[in-house]
Amino acid sequence: MNLFAGISLHFVGAFSASVCYTPQEKTKGWSWQTYWLAQAAVCWLLLPVLIAWLTIPQLNQVLAEAPSSAMKSSFFFGMLYGIGGTAFGLAIRYIGFSLTYAVSVGISCVLGTLLPPLYEGRLALVLQGSGGNVILSGIAAGAIGIALCGLAGRLKEKDYATLQLNKSNYSFSIGITLCILAGILSALYGFSLYQGQPIADVAAKYGAGHLQGNVIYIFSNTGAFVSTAFYCAYLHFRKNTWHEYKVANAKDAVHSKSLGVNYGLSILTGILWYTQFFFYGLGHTRMGTYKFTSWAIHMIMLVLISAVLGIVLKEWKDVKAATIRVLILALLVLVVAVSIITYGNYLGGS
Repeated sequence: MNLFAGISLHFVGAFSASVCYTPQEKTKGWSWQTYWLAQAAVCWLLLPVLIAWLTIPQLNQVLAEAPSSAMKSSFFFGMLYGIGGTAFGLAIRYIGFSLTYAVSVGISCVLGTLLPPLYEGRLALVLQGSGGNVILSGIAAGAIGIALCGLAGRLKEKDYATLQLNKSNYSFSIGITLCILAGILSALYGFSLYQGQPIADVAAKYGAGHLQGNVIYIFSNTGAFVSTAFYCAYLHFRKNTWHEYKVANAKDAVHSKSLGVNYGLSILTGILWYTQFFFYGLGHTRMGTYKFTSWAIHMIMLVLISAVLGIVLKEWKDVKAATIRVLILALLVLVVAVSIITYGNYLGGS
């Protein structure tokens, strides 16, 4: 029951991750960098500190005892993740939600899952366990499902060209390049959490329990904020858009109302993004022997839900039936992949 509770919590986190960037489409009068920095300040700076302060007993003492090497490593890999997260946000503009999630998260799924045990030199040992081969099969199935999502996206682009549909900003070549960069660097977020585990261990000693992972986000998320803030500041200076934080659109007669809505949407994005890893941490502590599979389960669920979300948002409404069939096949494979990994975890814990 503890295992299935963990997987259920991962589902809640993955759902939050799947919908967190949908508010971006509703902002008015803001450039991309204004929105991105505003939401990053919430999810990568404010909430990690606030939630850790609320949920970690004797936080000051935990930070005093935690190894500085774990703090530095978690922060550094968080900075690299921030670059990937920025590339991810840009990719959505070019190829939409579902395909961005499929490709970038797919790469992140495989790399982020295997990197921690590989770094420890115990990957072969872990996979030799009773559920190891089953889990590896599930990860492979997830990679296949994600590749099928990518194929569906490629077919989608061809359908647009054949039907001569005018889809502004859609560019498969730019979007897919950003997705690959985002996938590689985003995988390092899971590694950042892994590097910060010694901090969580100290928090557990002081009674943090299943909430112990919240203390790691102080370092991994603020690292992501730093690299994100640098890039957004560069764009602000280059395009002279700092004023947008005070005025949404100088030509808009109701700019003050738009400004309030934009801030509200940014806060909502930040809360949803942070919620995914709040529940990720709760699920991760319940995964038992194969904790390293948490990242794969979270990522595959994220792709699955985001693909369904893409259908709901009508990102696929103008494509051919054959393209839809490939997408449906991809979703079915992803469902099977999560089921296989779940069963592998069950075998490992039995």
